[in-house]
Amino acid sequence: MNEVQPTGSIDPGSTLECVELLTEPAPRASIIWLHGLGADGFDFVPVVRELQALGAPAARYVFPHAPLRPVTINGGAVMRAWFDVRGMQIEQREDAAGIRQSQAQVEALIEREVTRGTPRSRIVLAGFSQGGAITLQAGLRQREPLAALIVLSGYLPLAQSAAAEATAAARSMPVFMGHGRDDTVVPIGLAQASRAALVGLGCRVQWHEYAIPHSVSEDEIRDLARFLGEALR
Repeated sequence: MNEVQPTGSIDPGSTLECVELLTEPAPRASIIWLHGLGADGFDFVPVVRELQALGAPAARYVFPHAPLRPVTINGGAVMRAWFDVRGMQIEQREDAAGIRQSQAQVEALIEREVTRGTPRSRIVLAGFSQGGAITLQAGLRQREPLAALIVLSGYLPLAQSAAAEATAAARSMPVFMGHGRDDTVVPIGLAQASRAALVGLGCRVQWHEYAIPHSVSEDEIRDLARFLGEALR
């Protein structure tokens, strides 16, 4: 597996910097993976080796750093965040402008992978927590289907607009949702409601529950490697 390669600004339409990891010299697939609140693009780099050991397909992994912004729920402290969180009920008083800004930045990353020669049918969009929310926000609005969406400990943001804005192409994509039953950051009830909303839109959701808090488990990584094998076969 190749060394991690940090990049600078990557596209005129995106201010995001990324960490990149190639699991072989010329992979035929790309996985764009969004971290959670307060983390950065390095957060899920160690998971790649675990996925490879479990037989996940070769890919270029792109781990963007979210923008730095003040986060209300954390006393206005500036940290990497895909959008502001304004209260304990994260689905209320949503930062619609921040969510849509991050959607546009992630869409620029997808376009960049296309220009590098990866077809949309070989691009997976993944994310944890806030990153999972942006995965759904951007993924549901794709004009052409991606290979798959992966949502770990996340939820559907701006749920009231999803039905009107979700494209037919997006509804055809497989969606992996994994969530901990003991999650106190993104309660499992919110994730279950998000799953129901996605199913109501006609999305093909694979739902997985684990006996974990707001984190990722070995069982989840094993299920994820299997899912990637199916999506990128």
